[in-house]
Amino acid sequence: MHGLTLLFIALALAGAMARQWLLGRQVDTVRAHRESVPAPFAQTITLADHQRAADFTMAHARLTSVDTVVGTAVLLGLTVGGGIDAIDDLWGRAGWSSLWHGTAVIASVVVLISIIDLPLSIWRTFRIEGRFGFNRMTPALFLADLLKGLLLGILLGGPLLLAILWLMEHAGTSWWIVAWCIWVAFTLLVTWGWPTFIAPLFNKFEPLADEALRSRVEALLVRCGFKATGVFVMDGSRRSSHGNAYFTGLGRNKRIVFFDTLVERLKHEEIEAVLAHELGHFRLRHVRKRLLVSLVMSFAGLAVLGQLAHWPTFFHALGLTTPSSHAALLLFMLATPVVTFFLTPVGAWWSRRHEFEADHFASTQSAPLELAEALVKLYRDNATTLTPDPVYASFYYSHPPALARIARLKALAGAAR
Repeated sequence: MHGLTLLFIALALAGAMARQWLLGRQVDTVRAHRESVPAPFAQTITLADHQRAADFTMAHARLTSVDTVVGTAVLLGLTVGGGIDAIDDLWGRAGWSSLWHGTAVIASVVVLISIIDLPLSIWRTFRIEGRFGFNRMTPALFLADLLKGLLLGILLGGPLLLAILWLMEHAGTSWWIVAWCIWVAFTLLVTWGWPTFIAPLFNKFEPLADEALRSRVEALLVRCGFKATGVFVMDGSRRSSHGNAYFTGLGRNKRIVFFDTLVERLKHEEIEAVLAHELGHFRLRHVRKRLLVSLVMSFAGLAVLGQLAHWPTFFHALGLTTPSSHAALLLFMLATPVVTFFLTPVGAWWSRRHEFEADHFASTQSAPLELAEALVKLYRDNATTLTPDPVYASFYYSHPPALARIARLKALAGAAR
């Protein structure tokens, strides 16, 4: 067996074992603290709500553990196990041109992975989310979302895939630079068009009707220098009782979006504080920074792919008999997460730092205690554990753990007095 093959298998298994170890720590820690509410939350979170959050967290962790085993087996089966090679050979009998042949192979692998993931997705939605009272998705709506997502993938991803494969075969050794330019344009176009053209395919968005809340929100937008095409309420309750708020879009095509569940549960002052936090990401250029880093990473990734596509050992080590453009692209898509998994804590740390910075900004535009109260309600209503394992949280959490975040907001409130 080739040395590169052994390295790939070792990295895949190491990543899987690390995931399982971290999940085990999370479950053990949450279970150990299940019977008592942390002191800072004793007056706002009941023991029943705390135990519900613990059980919800552990249920999700167990499913994620199964998903890790299945995902690793599928990855190794498709690559070093010869799965992609078999699919490639099967489509080769159709006698199509290399462009359409490659598209069919990649599409087949994507569909196969989606089919394998489907039972876990159904279990997550209808069993776990349903058991804890979050799911409001009907089987018909689940299927409709699935079909819409598939159609969207074909309409948006299909042309992009064809363009990249064509460039790989006809644009010479610098194909990846042109491909990156197309990817940048595609990313910006989708981000710009998402709130107006894509998101409404899945949810209804209505202008915020509450006059008092809208006046408060509009005043906050003026103070923060944020211009948007409107403030909308999304019917998130059609699918889930979870609550959230966000802004989306680029340039002048930006929208402020509240889940209807959030509007129903929070006071006006709390909603203003939550929105101030989201606007903090905008004012502090967090979204722009993340987008820039994403584009730089994609540039580096395509540069690496440009070299690997001409290295026969790359194909043979990962289970492919015959090198090809589509095989290079597919193997790169599957192998990259195996390597980048170990960088997860870096991205999580950066994200948590941004969340703290956005909280600090929010405290200058609204009352920090109102944001703290809003977050406690969201923790309770979304069954967010208050006692995660510190190592697990450091590795994965994009937001600060509840105890640290609320303590920081209370400190900000004390400093403001």
